Amino acid sequence: MKKGITGCLLLACFFVQAQKQTKNLKPLFNGKNLNGWYSFLTSKGKNSDPEKVFNIENGLLHISGKEFGYICTEKVYNNFHLVVEFKWGTKKYPPRDADTTRRDNGILYFVPQNATDFVWPKSIECQIQEGDVGDFWMVDSTTIVVDGVRTIPKDFNRAQKKADGEKPTGEWNRVEVIANNGNLTHIVNGITVNKATGASLSKGKIIIQSEGAEIYYRKIEIAVLK
Repeated sequence: MKKGITGCLLLACFFVQAQKQTKNLKPLFNGKNLNGWYSFLTSKGKNSDPEKVFNIENGLLHISGKEFGYICTEKVYNNFHLVVEFKWGTKKYPPRDADTTRRDNGILYFVPQNATDFVWPKSIECQIQEGDVGDFWMVDSTTIVVDGVRTIPKDFNRAQKKADGEKPTGEWNRVEVIANNGNLTHIVNGITVNKATGASLSKGKIIIQSEGAEIYYRKIEIAVLK
């Protein structure tokens, strides 16, 4: 009985904390422009986007996917609760233009402040790809601990999600990334799909990718955790 009561109290505390995080969310994307962000494209460099790979349309962030690159926050974050809402568009571009190739995008976080802009900088990724939303990708020898085992440092290493929370392509999906003192949680449409501890990175910038597939974001919000 005592264990059961303790478990209930811990669960209650978790929900209270989650509610506080949600109440403290503030827009990272204002629906009007990309203030607070800069763009990078592989062929154009920083803040040069003549073809509007990243564009604001009717209050939405439209990412064409036509060229690989990203938008990146100017600010650095360590402990945070990030919330985004996205849906896939219809267009795809090489190397993802084949009918059988899944649409791909992603959120990179803990990008070091002094990192050189290129595709892709050192970071941890919350994968946004059809069928794989919520996977961890560790970029440039970054490591995490999953199920008590530290991942092997590699150029790219993956830790697959443990559950599926995705909605069908074309519908809006809500993705949350919670980073708190090295503990990482990925939540998709209210379902916790992946968790890790002991992240080898602890702070950095946040990136939204352009990776060969059209995608829309209607919400990008963040709460800074103490």
